[in-house]
Amino acid sequence: MSLSAKQKTMRRNFSVSCLALTIFLGDFVWAQVTFERLLKARQEPHNWLTYSGDYAGWHHSQLKEINAGNVEHLAVQWVYQSSVQGKFEVSPLVVDGIMYISEINNRAVALDARTGRALWKYQHELPEKVLYCCGPVNRGLAALGDKVFMATLDAHVVALDAKTGRVMWDVEAADYRKGYAFTLAPLAIKDRVIVGVSGGEFGIRGFIDAYEAETGKRIWRFYTIPGPGEPGNETWSGDSWKRGSAPAWLTGAYDPELNLIYWGIGNPGPDIYGDDRLGDNLYSNCVVALDADTGHLRWYFQFTPHDVHDWDATLVPVLLDLYFGGHPRKLLVQANRNGQFLLAKQFGHQTWAQGIGPNGRPVVLPGSDPSPEGTYVCPSINGVTNWMSPSYSPQTGFFYVAVRDECQVYFTTPQPYEEGRLFWGGTTKNIPDEKDRGALLALDPLTGEMKWEFKYYSAPWAGVLSTAGALVFSADMEGYLIALDAKTGKSLWNFQTGNAVFASPITYALSGKQYVVIPAGAALFAFALLDPVLSSRGHR
Repeated sequence: MSLSAKQKTMRRNFSVSCLALTIFLGDFVWAQVTFERLLKARQEPHNWLTYSGDYAGWHHSQLKEINAGNVEHLAVQWVYQSSVQGKFEVSPLVVDGIMYISEINNRAVALDARTGRALWKYQHELPEKVLYCCGPVNRGLAALGDKVFMATLDAHVVALDAKTGRVMWDVEAADYRKGYAFTLAPLAIKDRVIVGVSGGEFGIRGFIDAYEAETGKRIWRFYTIPGPGEPGNETWSGDSWKRGSAPAWLTGAYDPELNLIYWGIGNPGPDIYGDDRLGDNLYSNCVVALDADTGHLRWYFQFTPHDVHDWDATLVPVLLDLYFGGHPRKLLVQANRNGQFLLAKQFGHQTWAQGIGPNGRPVVLPGSDPSPEGTYVCPSINGVTNWMSPSYSPQTGFFYVAVRDECQVYFTTPQPYEEGRLFWGGTTKNIPDEKDRGALLALDPLTGEMKWEFKYYSAPWAGVLSTAGALVFSADMEGYLIALDAKTGKSLWNFQTGNAVFASPITYALSGKQYVVIPAGAALFAFALLDPVLSSRGHR
C-alpha cells in the first residue's frame, strides 16, 4: 500500500519527535526485561511485567501499602486521556517507572508512570479495511530485552524499541483479508514471543505462533485444528477443518518447571450451526499444553465438545501448586463457560447441561441446541464469564472471577463459507424484558465452593486484581472502580470513573508509593493514597 506525501511527512515528523523525547527523558533508567526477571516477576511487585502479572496467570500483587484499613483514602493521582476514541481493554505493563499501554486501532504508548505523561507513541498503519468481529481493540503488550511487542488487527507482530517506540521489526503472520487478526497481549518466554490468533467468526484455521524476539523469525506454529493425518482431524466431518476457526485470542500461561505453555482455544466455525462439522471438533474449546521450545502438543482437555453456542475456552489459565486429594499436584484452574480432569462445579446459571460426567464431558440436556425457530439457552453467547482476567490470592487461597448472568435465544441457519465474510451460521437475540446481571465471586479452587458473592447491577466485563493488602479490586459497567475485602467481599471503597470498564486493574509502586490503575472508556486512571501517612495504618 503506497503512502501519500502527507503520510510520509507525518512519519518523518513522528521519527524526529521520538528522538527529541529520548534525549529529553535521558534521566529515565531504561532497563532490560530479561527472561530471568520474567521468571521472578513476583519478586518485583513494584513492576507489572506481563499481561497477568506473572507467568502463572494469578493477576495478584504482593504490594500492601494500600490495604483494607486505608483504602478509603484512595484518590486520583493522574489521568491519561487517549486521543483515539473507543474502549480501552488493555492491561498495562510497568517496567521501572515506565508504563506501556496499547489503545484501539493498534497505537502503542509509553507513559511516565509517575504522572501519566506520554513519552512516545507509535501508530501501526492499518489497511483501509480490516476484519474483526468485536471492535478494533488491543489488550496489551509484552516486554522482553530492550523491546516491547504488539500483535495487530491486520495479523502482524511488531517489535518496538522500548526507549523510542521505533519499529525494530514487523512480520506478517497471516492474511488479514481472510479474517485473521490479533487482539491479545503477547506472552514473552525465553528468547521468543508467543501470540494466538483471533478471527473465529470468519472461518479461519486457528493457530498459536512463536517468534524470535530479536529478529521476528517464526520459530514454530501450532495449528489449533489438526490437518489430514494428524490426531484429531477425524473429529471434523469432511473438509470442515479447513474453515473450523478455533481461535486463540487471549493470552496464556507458562510453567517454566515443565516448560509448558497453556493456552485456551475458542469456538469452532461456524459458531452456531454444527451440522456441517459433525464431531467433537478438536481442538476448539480446549485448553492445550504445548512444549515451549517446539510448539508440540503435550496434552489437551476439551470443555465443550462440538460447541454450537460460541462458548470459547479462551479464559486465562491459572496455575497453582497445591495439595489435591491429599497429594501435591500441579493444578490448572479455569473459570470456563461451561491434564487429568479433577473437578468441575457450576458457578453460574446455565440451562444446557445437567452436569459434568466423570470424564469431564458435559451431560447435555435435550433441546438446548440452537434451532431455526430459536432456542432459549443460558448462558448467553458472552458466557457466564469471558475474557476478563480472574485472580488468585495465596493470602486467602481464593479464586476470584467476574460472572455474567445473562441468557439469549439462539437461532441457527445453514450458511455457505465465503472468504473474509462473517461465518456465524446463525444469530442470537436478547430477551427485552430480561435484565442482565452479574457478580464477583470468591471460590475455593479445590472444591468450587463459593466463599462470598458481591452482586453487580449489570453483567460485568472488568477483570479482577487481588493484593497482599487483603483487597480485591474490580469494576462494573456503571463505571465504578470497586475495592472489596478479599476475605469477606465487603465493599470498602468505590470511585466513579464516568465510563463503563472493559479491562482489568493492575497495581505497581514508585518510590515506595503504591498505585492502582484502571482503564475506563478512553481514559486511564491512576490512584494512590491521598496522604502518605495513611499508608502506615493497619487493617481494620
